[in-house]
Amino acid sequence: MTNQNARTWIGPSAPERLNILHNTTSVAIVGMSDKPARASYFVSTYLLSSSPYRVYFVNPVLAGKGTKVLGQEVYPSLDALPETPDVVDAFRKHEDLPGVAEEAVKIGAKTLWLQLGSWNEEAAAIAEEAGLNVVMDRCIKIEHARFHGGLHLAGFNTGVISSKRQRTA
Repeated sequence: MTNQNARTWIGPSAPERLNILHNTTSVAIVGMSDKPARASYFVSTYLLSSSPYRVYFVNPVLAGKGTKVLGQEVYPSLDALPETPDVVDAFRKHEDLPGVAEEAVKIGAKTLWLQLGSWNEEAAAIAEEAGLNVVMDRCIKIEHARFHGGLHLAGFNTGVISSKRQRTA
């Protein structure tokens, strides 16, 4: 008996993920929320304040209402962005991920990134067959902070770059 939920896809190694992040200049957050408690909002806040990336938000519902999030325009789709993003970071339901992969391929993105808890081998296959890098079940905020020395054990950016534990008064 085989497990239909078994994970067979092998993702990029830590050095390969670091290389992806080093070669990234722009990130599109697909499924951006205007709710501060949502992961997309938290990740976007971090990327805007602690990374060199140009960050774009994609959510057709918010875009249709003319809603701005974190002071930025929200676009209805990836092809409506002012530039092709290097990374398409998806915060979408499992069944929506193959469509996000197809859209990322269509616009010429370099990487499809599926956030923590997101694993869709169909989406990965679509992206990889078109030559995109794929990262699944990893948070771009955590990976960026981890590689850049600002990740506290609780996952927060400490602002301290040191190999020594910070002293408290």
